Amino acid sequence: MSLPASLRPSARAARRLCALLAFSVLVVPGVPVAAQPVGLPSLGDVQGMSIAAERRLGDRIARDIYRDPDYLDDPVLSEYLQLIWQPLLGAARTRGDVPPELAERMAWELMISRDRRVNAFALPGGYLGVNLGLIAVTDTTGELASVMAHELSHVSQRHIARMLTRQDKMAPWMLGALILGALAARANTDVANAAIVGSQAMAVQNQLNFSRDMEREADRVGFGVMTSAGFDGLAFVTMFDKLQQANRLNDDGGFPYLRSHPLNSERIADMRARLPMVPNAPASSGGAVGPLRDKTPGASGGGLVLDLPRTQGVTGQLPPGLHPLMAARARVLAEKGTDRLGGWLQVGRAPQATQGDLYAAALSAQRLGQPALALELAQRLREQAAPEVRWAVDALQIELLLAPGRGPVVGDAGERLRTLRDQALGSGNRALMLLGAQAAMALREPDLAVSRLQTWVVNHPRDALAWETLARVHQAQGHTLRAIRAEAESRVAHMDWEGALDRYRGAQAQPVAVRNADPMTMAIVDSRRRDIERQLLEFEKEEPLN
Repeated sequence: MSLPASLRPSARAARRLCALLAFSVLVVPGVPVAAQPVGLPSLGDVQGMSIAAERRLGDRIARDIYRDPDYLDDPVLSEYLQLIWQPLLGAARTRGDVPPELAERMAWELMISRDRRVNAFALPGGYLGVNLGLIAVTDTTGELASVMAHELSHVSQRHIARMLTRQDKMAPWMLGALILGALAARANTDVANAAIVGSQAMAVQNQLNFSRDMEREADRVGFGVMTSAGFDGLAFVTMFDKLQQANRLNDDGGFPYLRSHPLNSERIADMRARLPMVPNAPASSGGAVGPLRDKTPGASGGGLVLDLPRTQGVTGQLPPGLHPLMAARARVLAEKGTDRLGGWLQVGRAPQATQGDLYAAALSAQRLGQPALALELAQRLREQAAPEVRWAVDALQIELLLAPGRGPVVGDAGERLRTLRDQALGSGNRALMLLGAQAAMALREPDLAVSRLQTWVVNHPRDALAWETLARVHQAQGHTLRAIRAEAESRVAHMDWEGALDRYRGAQAQPVAVRNADPMTMAIVDSRRRDIERQLLEFEKEEPLN
């Protein structure tokens, strides 16, 4: 029996439905499982879908995410997540979970979503997403690392490719429709019955059963990756406890992670049983982690990316004072209304305010149009912050000094911004570098930032925000061709080949005097235009599922 004509997607819709496969790994119920030994082998190799085909499918999905208006590249949160992500990825490679070929050919890019709901997701080809809501609800770096390790393991074990391979005899549009039905089943049985017809229901059930094993494997492998990276394995258990409490409180939609990763006592027991196997692991707390706090406000959307790199010398031992600041930032950035901002401001002004409270209050004050108070709270925070987390506070101060509507930064504020700018541009921290470049432009000294940014984009050519910032610096310098070229490269970084071509052609259409003034950049533009035309042609011809 086939699907009714009304449910059959168009060619474009079929591609989007197939993209839902990326999330189908996350949409299946768990089943009781016994504790498994740490050395349990994986579910097996993928014989059907190639790494190249999986990567192409992931790239197509990522292109759509980049275009989402809620896509977020927040340099400060990105820097923090990279401090977690790189040790996890390094541990996975050392353990052999990510072999050399997979390490080289997958994207391994981390994306941030504005969504305040508690969730994370894995996509084909090595793309992983983290919602602001997840960052906000976690109490420690380890809890956040446990979820990221779980999602990393979905990718390293090639779960999505396995699902596609299992159904390789099915038409792509039908497979997408079946996954859509499986998604709908989590929320509405009637909708599921409309989307899954006749014998195809059995195919969906088989897929769900297969994914239960994936969830168990992601738990097992993720725990090993997390502890090997230096994070406390107990955090895996406390995160499970936190989610279980949310489940008992009748999730109202704020915890989609519960529907995509349903919990049961056996999964939690399995993680507890693994703790004694980890050298120097702390004893389990044996219970829940305390009442959930209302820490997550609202939105929805896409994310951010960085390159594979800098795993050497990075460990999972991050300063404990950093996570409260980042969780506070996530809460404020995810909030759309003013009521909670006002509440956080009130809490932060109290004498007993924690550092996380002060951070949230300073950022809330800025968003509520109180710049002087925001800076006052940020300075109070800086006086309390430990040296190892001061970069995050300095980044906040630069952000507040550059806030829209504040006007020219002069006097003492101008001197403070100059000091922060110079320190930021001299650091190896991406967030500080980008903010330092913005400060250089605000202080009308763009020349101070150009070499730092140029060096960065050479080493990180897929950093779209760095290219965009460099374009603004070049524009401030009056270097029109270089600015247009940097804008084009920012589009390339997000696989917007059409947008990149428009900008390269715009550079070639500049007046002769402009083109002749910078022959080297013009030669690069001509060469890059040809490269991107070939790339676009290849992309349009690709069949991502083959």
